[in-house]
Amino acid sequence: MNWPATERHCLTPAPGGLALVQDLLNTAPAVPAALPDLLADGSLGAVQEWADQAVRGWSGATGRGDVQLVLTDDDLPKLRCLRDQVRRALAAGDCGGEAVRFTSAPVVVGLAGDGTLTIEPEGAGARWLASAVLAEGLLAQASGHWRRLKICRNAACSAAFYDRSRNNSGVWHSVRGCGNAAHLRACRERRRGHSEEEDSGVMA
Repeated sequence: MNWPATERHCLTPAPGGLALVQDLLNTAPAVPAALPDLLADGSLGAVQEWADQAVRGWSGATGRGDVQLVLTDDDLPKLRCLRDQVRRALAAGDCGGEAVRFTSAPVVVGLAGDGTLTIEPEGAGARWLASAVLAEGLLAQASGHWRRLKICRNAACSAAFYDRSRNNSGVWHSVRGCGNAAHLRACRERRRGHSEEEDSGVMA
């Protein structure tokens, strides 16, 4: 299991290192499936386990060596803040809303022997994760993949998914699940509206 938070939603990971951003987002709690917050206070052991798997997945997806990341209790609120900021940034980009200022984090830009440029995360703990997440976001913007990372429009779900539709028109992480639920709610509201109109006509 390379991306534990994303896989608990039964979702396909985003391509390359962008899957790390997606997995961070999917640590958030979700109501429909009663999924807990993987970054909750008092659960450092579970958070470390998530981070170990996610960083291992990132290393494999980007062709890097193993990264030993050690988290402390002080890192947990910082990770939740980062998660919330990335979530708001995606929402702002999706609806053309006000831009969100990201948490800043250092990175190292290097020149490899074959002439290619590399971006390497810096720091320790939550700061390293912030560096890796923001670096992958920047690379995804340059490649055009960033706009395909979305938050499910079902507010009770809010799963982060990578939209693989041809025209990038997806709004739910699951058309059969959250999509059908949204259609049913809209249908009930239309029927309720028609019923109220008919009742008003009878009373008049």
